[in-house]
Formats: sequence, C-alpha cells, structure tokens
Amino acid sequence: MPFMENSTEVNEFRLLGLTDAPELQVPLFIIFTFIYLITLTGNLGMITLILLDSRLHTPMYFLLSNLSLVDCVYSSAVTPKVMAGLLTGDKVISYGGCVAQMFFFVAFASVDCLLLAVMAYDRHAAVCKPLHYASTVTPCVCAQTVTACYVWGFAESAIHTGFTFCLSFCHSNVVHHFFCDIPPILALSCSDIYVNEMVLFILAAFNVFFALMVIVSSYLFIFFAILRMRSAEGRKKAFSTCSSHLTAVTIFYGTVIFMYLQPSSNHSMDTDQMASVFYTIIVPMLNPLVYSLRNKEVSNAFRRAIEKMKLLFSTQI
Repeated sequence: MPFMENSTEVNEFRLLGLTDAPELQVPLFIIFTFIYLITLTGNLGMITLILLDSRLHTPMYFLLSNLSLVDCVYSSAVTPKVMAGLLTGDKVISYGGCVAQMFFFVAFASVDCLLLAVMAYDRHAAVCKPLHYASTVTPCVCAQTVTACYVWGFAESAIHTGFTFCLSFCHSNVVHHFFCDIPPILALSCSDIYVNEMVLFILAAFNVFFALMVIVSSYLFIFFAILRMRSAEGRKKAFSTCSSHLTAVTIFYGTVIFMYLQPSSNHSMDTDQMASVFYTIIVPMLNPLVYSLRNKEVSNAFRRAIEKMKLLFSTQI
C-alpha cells in the first residue's frame, strides 16, 4: 500500500528503482549483473592475490585488501536488491530490510572513506620517509588503524540509522530512490527532520573533510618529495605507487561530496540517483581495475599466479 496518510507505522517501503520502462528492465539487469560479477571477481581476486603472494604482504597491500573487502560488502548491500527489482519487478523492501540495507551501506561506505585517507598517509610515509617506513608503519599500527576505521564507520552508521528510523512516516512509503539511502528516507517523514539533516551534514562533512585534509596534506608532502628526487627512475616509481590511489580518491570523493554535502533544497532525486549508481555500483568495480592496471606489483603478482596455475595444471596432465 503506497500511501499511508493516517498512520505513523510503515511495515515496508516501495523503492521506485531506476526506471519503470519495461523495455529497459532486462538490459539494465544484464548490465548490472555484469558489473556486479566484475566487482566480486575483481575485489575477491585482489584479496586472494594479496593473501597468496608473500611479496604483497606489506602495509600498502594490507590496506588495499581491506579496501577491496569494503567495496565488496557495500556494493552487495545495494546491487543484488536492484538486480532483483529489475528482473522480477518486485521493488518492495521490508522495514527491517531497509534498516539493514542503510546500516551496512553507510557503515562500509564510511570505512571506505577513511581507508582512502589511511592509504594516503601510508604513501606519504613510504615516499617521504622511506628509511623510517618499516618502523613507522608497522603491522600492529596498520591493524589498529584499520580497526579504528571499522569502529568509527559502524558507530556513525548506528547514529544515522537510529536517528532516521526514530522518525514517523505518515505520508508515503514510496522511496524515490533505488535503495534505502538517508536523504530519500528522510524525505518521507512527517516529523521535523532538521536535527537529522544537521547530524547527516556534520558527520558526512567531518568524514569527508578530515579524510581529504589527510589526503591533500599527504600528497603535498609527496609532491615536494618527488620534486627533490634526483633520479628520474625514483620519481617515476614514486608517482606510479600514488597514481592509482589518487584516481580512486578522485572518483570516490567527487560523487560523495556531490551527493551529501549540499543543502536538501538543492537535491534532485534524478541527479542523486545518477550519482548514487556511480559510487554504489560502478566505483567498487573500478577500484580493483585501477589498482591492477596502474600498479606493476599487482600486475606482476597476477602474472606469477597465472604461471603457477599453468604449471600446476600441466603437471596434473
């Protein structure tokens, strides 16, 4: 039942999805299935490659494996439901399902945001203080930092989810979006959402600006360190280790800032959907491609893994 004028209780939500055009449902399902399979294959493959290759057992690749794990989870919180809606036309999500989807998406998207900042600091330590890198970025420090990212992400998500679903929903249960994100759910409430909007803006701004401050300052130091290098080979190596991370940062933060750090009066649901498709479905697919194509160590590790598989296969025959 899409409209509930006289009730404050909503048992389910109806997602409008990406399109109602029947002729687009199957093509979009095929496209998103293809993207999701690449996302899972790329990210899980990256994790497996890092686990199996001892040469990649370094802080940089420990962080990258966690980034791949986070991309897998927050994409999986959204994409399968979108695919099911396109295939079956059933775009209803239960109240509990909506709560869970929002919680896991926000939690892992926040962790993603912070991990990119930690990775920037790791690159700063590697390029600017190479002699002290092993003593500065130790496995223990890495594990503690990554744990802190997860703790903050889950705490922030609990705040957002709790504040959102404490509201009353008495106008409609139709979500003008393809998943249960915070702004479209807030738009359904008949309660005063000023506090929710302020909490959303403050926490999102803290995440983004704190992380960007770390990233920008790290890369400024890296840039000046590269300029001071006398060896062209050293400059090329330093740039190659940073370029893939910079690409991932640009893609992720560009869409997040566009989506969350603007006044609610400026939100266009159609435009928000376009941005959301990009950072919920496409960005998790791009990250492993960016790191594998622009990182020689990952490419070499992949070639070594293929050679081992060929050798194993040939010995069995």
